[in-house]
Amino acid sequence: MNQGIHLTLLMGIGVPTPVPKPVIEALESVEVRHATDQPSGFDLKFKVSNKSPLLTLLTLMAQQGPLIRTIIVVTHNGRPHVLMDGVIASQELKPNIQTGQSVLHLKGEDLTSVLDLIKIKGKSYPGMPPSARVLMILGQYFQYGIIPVIIPSLVPDVPIPTEKIPSQNGTDKEYIKELGEQVGHVFFIDPGPVPGTNTAYWGPDNHLGTGPPLPALSVNMDAHTNVDSLSAAFNGSQKTLPILNIFIKEAKTTIPIPLPDISPLNPPLGLLPIPPKKIDFLKTGKDNPAQAALKGISAAVKSSNVLTISGSLDVMRYGSIMKARRLIGLRGAGLTLDGMYFVKSVTHSLKKGEFKQNFELVRNALVSNTPIVPV
Repeated sequence: MNQGIHLTLLMGIGVPTPVPKPVIEALESVEVRHATDQPSGFDLKFKVSNKSPLLTLLTLMAQQGPLIRTIIVVTHNGRPHVLMDGVIASQELKPNIQTGQSVLHLKGEDLTSVLDLIKIKGKSYPGMPPSARVLMILGQYFQYGIIPVIIPSLVPDVPIPTEKIPSQNGTDKEYIKELGEQVGHVFFIDPGPVPGTNTAYWGPDNHLGTGPPLPALSVNMDAHTNVDSLSAAFNGSQKTLPILNIFIKEAKTTIPIPLPDISPLNPPLGLLPIPPKKIDFLKTGKDNPAQAALKGISAAVKSSNVLTISGSLDVMRYGSIMKARRLIGLRGAGLTLDGMYFVKSVTHSLKKGEFKQNFELVRNALVSNTPIVPV
């Protein structure tokens, strides 16, 4: 890899260990995808001679599928960054008769796929609020180094066993996401902070970022420019105004209440917010007003991002590793586009001598609301 960048690949059943040097030498490319709206994944491509015993070994490992845990670590300027902790999902072998070499393509997913392997029917959780149920489920996966970060709902929902006993029907992943949708929470697993550990988050959709702001992206600034390409897209037509219908039993009437897309966890990142173009009447007849409001605010936040920035960069030129679910500044792109953004997705692409990233940033308003950005 590039000077200042070192790749470590760990694979194995149960506790993964660093792969032998010949495996690293056969590794042609690595791609890791992180996004806020879908599970993370990775692609590994190995180029091996058709007669090499290494090809047989890698193919046999790939056949184990979800049993093969894979950890990808990049050390940048002496600091390790865990890009992925997941399992192999599929494999494809492409032999080349003319060159006598084969390309083995391994595709994998993050550890949420492990929670999606076994369907469970009728498992009961008497007297347990949703947050306790999620914590109990995640506690079963301690062998994967999962550290639960559970944020209870603002509206406690503790079922009375004599009236209702909640039960699980589906995989652990499906049930955790179902519980999140009931209170407007999201669920994802982030690799790290150290190799072998993972942070499993179940809580409100946090657009303040999961850490300090990343170093700013700079364009049109001569030697300070650190971006290879950049494009902006504006889509105000997708923004929706959820309407919550609250039934007042005493007055026997329904009051429509519009829900804002701005909240403490989704602050305005610009000076000029865009008004919604659509109205969505929520179907929350089975929820109490507070639960319905949390669902509505979550729906409003999802449609609030009207400005999208897409681009690519070279990590060595940028000087850091961009990560999803963080805030980042942009400067040099003009008054309308400069300012702070939320990192929606990042794709890491590594080859020998190269480490590049493609990214997508989003914002819920136009024109920067801050005179400077962290650099």
